[in-house]
Amino acid sequence: MDYARSGVDITLEAHSVAALVGALGPSVRKSGQLGAPLGKVGGFSGLIEFGPDALALCTDGVGSKLLLAEQFGTWDHVGMDCVAMNANDLLCCGAEPLAFVDYLAVPQANEELHATLGRSLYRAVTTAGMTLCGGETATLPGIVNSVDLSGAALGHIPGRQTIDQERIGPGDVLIGLPASGFHSNGYTLIRAVLNSSGTDASQAPPFDPSWTSRVTGNDFERLVDVLLEPTRIYTTPLVGLFERLRSGHHSATWKDLHGLVHITGGGLENILRLGAQSTFVIDTPLPTPPEMEWLAKQGDIDINEMYRVFNMGMGMLLVVSKNVVGNILDELQRDLPAAKVVGYLKEGRVGVEHAHTAFVE
Repeated sequence: MDYARSGVDITLEAHSVAALVGALGPSVRKSGQLGAPLGKVGGFSGLIEFGPDALALCTDGVGSKLLLAEQFGTWDHVGMDCVAMNANDLLCCGAEPLAFVDYLAVPQANEELHATLGRSLYRAVTTAGMTLCGGETATLPGIVNSVDLSGAALGHIPGRQTIDQERIGPGDVLIGLPASGFHSNGYTLIRAVLNSSGTDASQAPPFDPSWTSRVTGNDFERLVDVLLEPTRIYTTPLVGLFERLRSGHHSATWKDLHGLVHITGGGLENILRLGAQSTFVIDTPLPTPPEMEWLAKQGDIDINEMYRVFNMGMGMLLVVSKNVVGNILDELQRDLPAAKVVGYLKEGRVGVEHAHTAFVE
């Protein structure tokens, strides 16, 4: 089994996104005006001028994880997924997530469902430290056949101090932040494996689901509860780190943070979005959650495909200066004890050299 045969062609998707971006024209707002673009389109977030500061904007959704939630009537955590996918993207450019708006499309309105989703979204923005300042709900029979939940988010970058990826180079150190599970990517493949293998996800997990980095704990009665574990929101450890690095009162400075990557759909390929002309070596990766090991065996999924689709236990990756890695790791481990050094950069072929999978370029 692979992602393309389950219905999602990652390569075609990348080409399609490139075609969309290539069709865009120049901004009507020019440099020096509020709202003028900063940088190129295509990062984890879009940046615009806001006086001496910058604002970051992004949009994302829960995706086909919602189909699994709908199948089992388990909606309690999908709001966390929706907010997390946006907040984590904002963090990648050095922004503090500030505000969020949601978009909910349904084939038919349902008061109980809407209330459950509202509570889930509120818990999520509280965790992320964001204001949920509005949104849109649309009843669209004939256009949508099931629930679709997405959102857009706004972040703030003081003094336009974005993360300068131009500083990335050989000798830098890679720090991995643990994922809570599958997060919100690859669910078309997950559902295909469940269907083809005849696995009943309402039964107890056929493996020990214990994992040190869960958001909801480790008390899972059903396999589907493990699969629907919500996406981790990384605001608390990272915004605190941003503030201390920018303050000038820390042994490390803002210039020591060279890159930040949200490991979402595409797996390790997300690291290439940093644009570094070096080799990212991940020789001591974070452990893989048990549900991912189970899925690979149950679906006979090649290990290279697993790393191309899923986060494989690492939700975020930081690129930092070698001389301050200990200080930055100490800061991160206050909130995420499982954060660890996973590798380094070296001169050589552009791509990702990983201990468990083929070279990614």
